[in-house]
Amino acid sequence: MDIAYIPSPSHGVVHLGPIPLRGYAFCIIIGVFVAVWLGNKRWIARGGRPGTVADIAVWAVPFGLVGGRLYHVITDYELYFSDGRDWVDAFKVWQGGLGIWGAIALGAVGAWIGCRRRGIPLPAWADALAPGIVFAQAIGRWGNWFNQELYGKATDVPWALHITSATDGRVPGYYHPTFLYESLWCVGVGLLVIWADRRFTLGHGRAFALYVAAYCVGRGWIEYMRVDDAHHILGLRLNDWTAMVVFLLAVIYIVVSARLRPGREEVVEPDGDTPDGDGVALDKKADDKADDKADDEADDKADDEADDKADDEADSKADGEGDETTDPKSDAKKLDGKKPDAKKLDAKTDTGSDEPAQSKESVKPSESVKPSGSEESEESEESEEPVGSAKGEAESAKKV
Repeated sequence: MDIAYIPSPSHGVVHLGPIPLRGYAFCIIIGVFVAVWLGNKRWIARGGRPGTVADIAVWAVPFGLVGGRLYHVITDYELYFSDGRDWVDAFKVWQGGLGIWGAIALGAVGAWIGCRRRGIPLPAWADALAPGIVFAQAIGRWGNWFNQELYGKATDVPWALHITSATDGRVPGYYHPTFLYESLWCVGVGLLVIWADRRFTLGHGRAFALYVAAYCVGRGWIEYMRVDDAHHILGLRLNDWTAMVVFLLAVIYIVVSARLRPGREEVVEPDGDTPDGDGVALDKKADDKADDKADDEADDKADDEADDKADDEADSKADGEGDETTDPKSDAKKLDGKKPDAKKLDAKTDTGSDEPAQSKESVKPSESVKPSGSEESEESEESEEPVGSAKGEAESAKKV
């Protein structure tokens, strides 16, 4: 009786001319891009600068590929160094065989180098990248589907994986699609880390540690279902023991770190932005821009008020000077200063002349007495004071 199943691809590679396009490699590359993209968004939200995640990934990804391949070759050395095997195959990464434990361990070394060069704390960078890494694992597991590898025990469930290849000891049949189980588990872990990071404001590497612990739980039961060759210790596969040890280390780190360094980093990168309590820096940027705009408007308003005040003071000063020139009191003082001397008026009255007496310095002995008409004409040229007013003042002074 036919059963429902998941078909396996007949070929895991497509040739574009002389260039082979391998499904396994494509899954790895797509996963890296997803991890960097999501990590960059989370890094910016934490206050980091755009592009920092990609710059550090330039160090972390090559180290991670080397570490993953080394772990696989070391734990499955008989595939490359036993009789009838070619050790050169150990370098053929495109044929599959990357251990996540080695990839994370050595990838962390590369990330540490990149973070140190940028003056960035590694735990903060790891927290931002954690969900992206586990989503990358979910995508990368589909590379095992292209290679028809890492499947589980035989089964007749409707979602069984149909293996058709008979190479490298495979037996065609229907098996548990452990690659699919792990892929779905990784998606769930990624969502868990994102939720917990927002809910509890995880920091100082605790979001990354949560990812490691949650992944280890799923890897334990999925690894137990696999039927590919592996080393066993006390009846358990090596990767099961690795998952248990790493799980305990991750939990211990979460507990100790929460006591020693609670909360989250306020500054994750020099010259970066400071996120708010929820880790959303976009709102903070908007608030900063609004504050700057308000400050600029306040400064402009203060400058306008200062200019208006200066203009008012200048106008007031000009008005005051104008008032001084037209003040009646000042005019009276000026007229008082122009009043003729009473003694001069008396002297003028005694001589019977209507003109003011000249000072002694102005009269020269050698000058002859001119006719009264000529004197009047000369004095009228020298002085333009009104004669009538002088006579009236002289008469008033005489009566007194």
